[in-house]
Amino acid sequence: MSEIIKNLSGHGVSVWLDDISRERLRTGNLETLIREKGVVGVTSNPTIFASALSKGDAYTPQLHDLSIRGVDVEEAVRAITTYDIRWAADVLRPVYDATGGVDGRVSLEVDPRLARETDKTVAEARALWWMVDRPNLMIKIPATVEGLSAITQALAEGISVNVTLIFSLERYRAVMDAWLAGLEQAKAAGLDLSSIESVASFFVSRVDTEIDKRLDKIGSPEAAALKGKAAVANAQLAYAAFEEIMNSPRWQALRDAGARPQRPLWASTGTKDPSYPDTLYVDELVAPGTVNTMPEKTLDAVADHGKITGDTVRGSYERAWNSMAALKEIGIDYDDVVRALEEEGVEKFEASWNELLATVTAELRKA
Repeated sequence: MSEIIKNLSGHGVSVWLDDISRERLRTGNLETLIREKGVVGVTSNPTIFASALSKGDAYTPQLHDLSIRGVDVEEAVRAITTYDIRWAADVLRPVYDATGGVDGRVSLEVDPRLARETDKTVAEARALWWMVDRPNLMIKIPATVEGLSAITQALAEGISVNVTLIFSLERYRAVMDAWLAGLEQAKAAGLDLSSIESVASFFVSRVDTEIDKRLDKIGSPEAAALKGKAAVANAQLAYAAFEEIMNSPRWQALRDAGARPQRPLWASTGTKDPSYPDTLYVDELVAPGTVNTMPEKTLDAVADHGKITGDTVRGSYERAWNSMAALKEIGIDYDDVVRALEEEGVEKFEASWNELLATVTAELRKA
């Protein structure tokens, strides 16, 4: 295994792969990444599945069978995606067992078209949890306002949840509140809290993409000097909020009852701007008890030349606050930025889901 990845893991960062495909599973590539690149978890999303379905012939036999059975396209998509997730969960089961259920996790997202509908999101979460039927599954629920109640309900029923599409510090605090409420309800129902795992996926690179675009429009030297600083600062301040909750009496009561922390997960960690170091959102977000889910390109870059110098988060809060204050002073409206990012994130996943439906429809007809 790469010594750099070992070093990263040694500082408390769990390395997850932000990708999945039938081809990756059937060739044994995932096992190789676990063994050689220190991967201890997998995340997926509609865009990843749409890409996987559009390449190669790995899905042809299943598509043929689904076509013969006359399965409708939405159920076909569920059958295809849960098959991959179940397989990946089995591959990662040894990691799950070795870490006492902390890692070895595989995430599957609810239909993103339900992001604004609480009851339908909960119903979909229940269905996917039942269909995959693996203890190391996590159901991804978006952190929309409507998603918050769904997060609480799913956790209250013992469903492990990966909360996705978090951009703002205010929404992150609401996510942690929803998580605590879910655990409190699970405790009241007599469930085993130690079996309920959760992560909060705080998106990183997209923050820089949106704010850098606005800084370019401002066009001043002061604006240019602030490019590439917002995403890391935003995530570092999210970790500060996480630490506050970890020190709260509310959490400590749940911890004493067997609950485990909802770890911050750094998502969207591949750099979009080629002028930035390709390992930026890994090197600058090293902190204990976190997850960094990376596309394979970023994982390879970190393994090859990542600069892991220790904890780069907990000593950076003052600098992070100063960066955010400077952005506000120059005219960047943070609330507008994160609102735009959430709307765009939901729209992109909906578009990918529709692309996935269209691809499967075409393949079913062909089959």
